This record gives sequence, C-alpha cells and structure tokens, in this order.
Amino acid sequence: MKTAILVDGGYYRKRAFSIAGDITAKERAEELYSYCKRHLWEKKNKTAFFEHELYRIFYYDCPPSSKKVYHPLLKRTVDLGKTDIYNWSNEFFDELSKKRKVALRMGTLSDALAHYNLKKETVKMLLNGKKRIEDLTENDFSILIDQKGVDMKIGLDIASLAYKKQVDQIVLISGDSDFVPASKLARREGIDFILDSLGEKVKDDLSLHIDGLKTHIDSLKPINKTQLLTTDL
Repeated sequence: MKTAILVDGGYYRKRAFSIAGDITAKERAEELYSYCKRHLWEKKNKTAFFEHELYRIFYYDCPPSSKKVYHPLLKRTVDLGKTDIYNWSNEFFDELSKKRKVALRMGTLSDALAHYNLKKETVKMLLNGKKRIEDLTENDFSILIDQKGVDMKIGLDIASLAYKKQVDQIVLISGDSDFVPASKLARREGIDFILDSLGEKVKDDLSLHIDGLKTHIDSLKPINKTQLLTTDL
C-alpha cells in the first residue's frame, strides 16, 4: 500500500508545542519526520506489523512575517523579522526541506492587518478578576496574522492524488473540518482516508467522512536527544 501523508503545519506545531514543549527547530523537524513515519506501520495481527510504502510527506505552512507591528503593551513597534520565532521558523523549514520525500507547500501571510491581541485565557482571567491590567506581560499577547492559500493547497493535493490514483491511502494530520469535501472526494475515488487530529476532538461532520481516526500522540514527548530518529527512507 502506497501512502501519502499531508501535514497541516500550523496545526501540528501548535499541538506539538502543547504536548512536547519548546524545542529547537532541528529537533522539531526530526520529531515531525519521525512522527509521520509512524503512520507507515500497520498492525497485521497481534504480533506482526507491515510497512506501507511512503509516496511523500507534504507539509503545508506559511513563511514567517518580517512586518513591523505596533505592540500596545510595550508601546513600540516590533520588527518581526528580528524575533526569535522568525529565525526559528526559517531554520525549521530549512531542516524539513532536507528530509527525503518531504515536500513543502508554502502559502502566504495576509499581514497587512497584522496586530497584537490579548490571548483568550488572559481575557477570561481579566473578566474573572484573576488578573489585573497592571499585571499584563508580553506573554499575555499573541500576534494575529491570517494565512492564505494553505487550505486550498491541501484540498487540491488531496484531489490530485485521488484522481491520478497515485496513492492507496492518504493520512491527513489536521483537525480542520474544512477538508470534508476533499475527504469525501478521495473516498469516492477508492482512497483509504485516515485522519490524525493529534488527540483533539473531531467535529461530527469530519468524522463521518473518513475511514479511520489514528494518532500517535504518545510518541510526542520531550525528546531524548540520543534517540532521535534520523534514518531516511
């Protein structure tokens, strides 16, 4: 069985950070690559496994913004191109691009209206009286920038893989129900469509149109640097 693995990059990085914490760009790239390869192994019986053939890992994301944005708490303009996250993101994409059978599908950022906003948790604490305005720090703010083209690229690739009969199975690592039409199309074309929501609850309209829900989040834990899986397929 030939398998294509499609990764919603923004979703993966957010969940991986929540589960495994903050690690270097190279370590996160190794973690993602190893995680995807776990989906190639399928249980044959109680004692035996068989390995699928990897068609390709498609990774979808947007390059980081280098825009200058005003920060309401700091009362100054922040140059995003000089931040740690900017450098981390570029290094992460560079490391992924070096992996065998990994294709990066990059969208664009609609950063014309980029702005800093209070995090949802912070707003709740302010409303509940657990935090005061005077107690706010930089960590209470997040920058909001819309992505453009990522979801469309994922949907088009699913359709292309299905119509051209290039794979037997598609594994989608995401939790977005916007992909329902694409998953329905793939299944109608005879593709085994597997969703990995990384442990998050899946909406009913998405779970109705997949062939299986499978995750390996137990493997997403703080990395032991001596045990990084770096063997290429």
